[in-house]
Amino acid sequence: MKEALVVCGDKNLTVGLTIWDIETGDHLLHIPTCASPFHGLTCLRNQYLVASQIHRPGSVAGGVIFTWPFSKPRSPLRSYTFEAIGPLSSTKDGIYLAGGAISGNVYIWEVTNGKLIKTWHAHNSPLTCLAFSNDASLLISGSEDGTIVIWPMISLLDATDSISSHTSLSVSTDHKSFITGLLPSSIVSQSVFVSSSLDGTCKVWDLVKGTLLQTWSFPQPITATVLDPLETFLFSGSADGRIFMTPFDIGLMKDFSFDSEDRNIIELNGHTESITALSFCKYGLISASEDCTACLWDVIEGVIIRRFNHQKGFITNMVVIPHSSLLPSRNHQRKITHLPISTLQKYSHQHDPSNASVTLLPSSTQQITHQYQSANLFNQQIIDLEVGRTPEALQLKLESNIESRFRITKITKHVMQMNSHLQTRLLDLTQHRILQNEKTQDPET
Repeated sequence: MKEALVVCGDKNLTVGLTIWDIETGDHLLHIPTCASPFHGLTCLRNQYLVASQIHRPGSVAGGVIFTWPFSKPRSPLRSYTFEAIGPLSSTKDGIYLAGGAISGNVYIWEVTNGKLIKTWHAHNSPLTCLAFSNDASLLISGSEDGTIVIWPMISLLDATDSISSHTSLSVSTDHKSFITGLLPSSIVSQSVFVSSSLDGTCKVWDLVKGTLLQTWSFPQPITATVLDPLETFLFSGSADGRIFMTPFDIGLMKDFSFDSEDRNIIELNGHTESITALSFCKYGLISASEDCTACLWDVIEGVIIRRFNHQKGFITNMVVIPHSSLLPSRNHQRKITHLPISTLQKYSHQHDPSNASVTLLPSSTQQITHQYQSANLFNQQIIDLEVGRTPEALQLKLESNIESRFRITKITKHVMQMNSHLQTRLLDLTQHRILQNEKTQDPET
């Protein structure tokens, strides 16, 4: 299957999106009017391109997100947001879209109907990265101050959850500077993700527990990262244009720290300015830089196969899409189920002025819930009280929702911990079986 490379910058709206054929280097398409900040471009199920737009200094207006269907790439759908959005991330099925703002707020939309599901203050500094876990059960956020937070989607999608501080699964402040990348892993035996930072390190975390597993230290700030398709190597782009290639062997080691000077780290040299984006296609690694070029690499030989010149400025974002997505559909082609999309809402129902807050009567949750040993009796009492819409009914309903939320969050953590334990146990059994086979095949033993 042929592939195409989509790139954009952040300097001028007139620069737009540029699309090349990766195999031939031919220019395929130019889509005008787009200037997107770092991590502001994503692809929805290989059917749509979605890009947040830069916020002009001094502007008091909100933000805007453009969505281009591949079938009509010159007719974007414009969604106006309450504030300017920086990084974007979407789930693999294209159903949910998350956006981060300079204020530290995070927004989650349901793409099919445009509904703004949740808005909350996630960080005390501007958001720089967002990433969904591969199974879409978690959202990972990173900010300018180096903080990383893991959020369970089961709470984010719960309409009764107001997103308090206890909602996050874990919070990390190990990085000392700006977070530049978040990479969930999908192949290794345990659920992990990789973070990169301008502090010159890449760190590997247990996605369930939030614990630090490994740290790589480099001589330059790390500005972009990517894992190869088999997830055997981590590629880290730096501020001086070098790309470091390190083995990704998380399944065999824990609590290790490595310095790039102490290991046989492979370097790829071909850019003259800071690396801004890294991606993989079937032909190899693709890198983009502030030197206004994107390069296709043969990583085994360490040489550049093809260079794409972006004469209108340096590249902030880059995605690889199927070449066939840009072609008009024909009757004889296999029919593709298209994901419906809608304009993204500016406000959520939870901020609707008509939904005024109610001051509840002072009460103790424990005193109320302990009076009802049966959940059925408790719910029936709520129904009976709701007939008159009394403050007591509202109080009981709220506290019932709080109990449910805590129970769901606890179950989620327990299931994820069980999954992590089973994965670790499976790895141990596999290693034990390999050792047993080696002993059986060795005649001396």
